[in-house]
Amino acid sequence: MKKKEVAVIMGSKSDMPVMEYGIDILKKFGVGHEVKILSAHRTPAQTMKYASQARAKGIKVIIAAAGGAAHLAGIIAAHTTLPVIGIPIETKALAGIDSLFSTVQMPKGIPVGCMAIGKSGAINASLFAVEIIAVEDKKLQKKLDAHKKDMAKAVLKK
Repeated sequence: MKKKEVAVIMGSKSDMPVMEYGIDILKKFGVGHEVKILSAHRTPAQTMKYASQARAKGIKVIIAAAGGAAHLAGIIAAHTTLPVIGIPIETKALAGIDSLFSTVQMPKGIPVGCMAIGKSGAINASLFAVEIIAVEDKKLQKKLDAHKKDMAKAVLKK
């Protein structure tokens, strides 16, 4: 069984269609991960407990996706020293701008890396998590190099 190094956490099941894009990236690179539904507002005690115990479980990076008030990444970052990458999820009312502001506007001392709203954010968050882990993993470094070369080839073919 593959060691789980990345936690993918989303505020609700409705975020899964977006997050599947990022989960596919982790699978492509062979990075062990776990997926959790936790809410900063509806399950705050469980969210804080998970964040505070993630390092002991072997997690190296946490990806947190939420819409609306989108406090998930921030509450997780407040309870761990692991890198936390936030993904704002698109909302009907404000097209995800509310989620973006909630994710990116963290107070000093509580860092959260913030990606783009939606699908691009999910993909880039997972790629960024892979890059973080690859700092000390030569096999992952080679896979990332090949991935970049493949992207360049795809552009040049058109």
